Amino acid sequence: MTEQITTVSAYAAPAPEAPLERTTVPRRAVGEFDVLIDIKYAGICHSDIHQARDGWGEGIYPMVPGHEIAGVVTEVGPGVTKFAVGDRVGVGCMVDSCRECENCKAGLEQYCAQGNIPTYNGIGKDGEPTYGGYSTHIVVDEAFTVRIPDGLSLDVAAPLLCAGITTYSPLAHWHAGPGKKVAVVGLGGLGHMAVKIAHAMGAEVTVLSQTLRKKGDGLKLGADHYYATSDDATFEQLAGSFDLILSTVSAPLPLDKYLGLLRTDGAFVNVGAPEEPVSLNLFSVIGGRKSLAGSGIGGIQETQEMLDFCAAHGLGAEIELIRADQINEAYERVLASDVRYRFVIDTATI
Repeated sequence: MTEQITTVSAYAAPAPEAPLERTTVPRRAVGEFDVLIDIKYAGICHSDIHQARDGWGEGIYPMVPGHEIAGVVTEVGPGVTKFAVGDRVGVGCMVDSCRECENCKAGLEQYCAQGNIPTYNGIGKDGEPTYGGYSTHIVVDEAFTVRIPDGLSLDVAAPLLCAGITTYSPLAHWHAGPGKKVAVVGLGGLGHMAVKIAHAMGAEVTVLSQTLRKKGDGLKLGADHYYATSDDATFEQLAGSFDLILSTVSAPLPLDKYLGLLRTDGAFVNVGAPEEPVSLNLFSVIGGRKSLAGSGIGGIQETQEMLDFCAAHGLGAEIELIRADQINEAYERVLASDVRYRFVIDTATI
């Protein structure tokens, strides 16, 4: 099959700000440790939009976004030991790393000292651009492929490869669990998974959203409390309440106000990444020995751990399945916060 698949159908942004369009992109031949994946579903992450539109710096075009990939193995290289044809697998935000630095050896490939190789909008070790999941097939090293447990259907599992691990990793690192009060800022693609996961970990969960419009959803997803941040009384009422605040929004926030919601030794952790800088009065962290932190996805081992956790607790993303020809419309709806809570592309329509 490898010899026939030298190019695959995909949707790509041909240039910054340009609508995505159907095209073809090359896929490398299956190497010794590679798996060929027939992609079934690909989630649409807000970071896809940031990158396709050059929001985070100069991109590589044509760009095939997509790092929430779920599919089935259709071919394996001769050295592959982890997977067999027919296995249900996923690929997240990275497809390789140096594998030799301290972080890689510690299972923190996402923080590779040389920089990990992103699933798209990057350059692989072969010197060629990487193309993501808005396509029919992808070839990935088995070391950067994870197994999707049987308890998760592929469509709701796809967004876990970014939204799931991006929220699971900091919740685990900062020990969300029984006796801990966790606030999630924003109830979108990331935020709704943060609520589900933090609840399943046993934490008391509060959603902080601009309005109460999604309050019913938030409580149904596992939140214990829901407050509107547009109401100044919220910041007075909840002052000094939380052990951990996880910000999933990609807009700049008034950090000093949010840091005031933390208990002594609490942490405000950013997983949403605004395109513009934010300001901070350092007395907001000095008082109360508070931490302002960030977190990015997770390593391969932790990503597998997250998938197993989600399967054990029956957690999948809340999705709206779309055709590939609806991608551009979906981008506009994401920007308008008009999705509950993750668009997923049925790649059979590419």
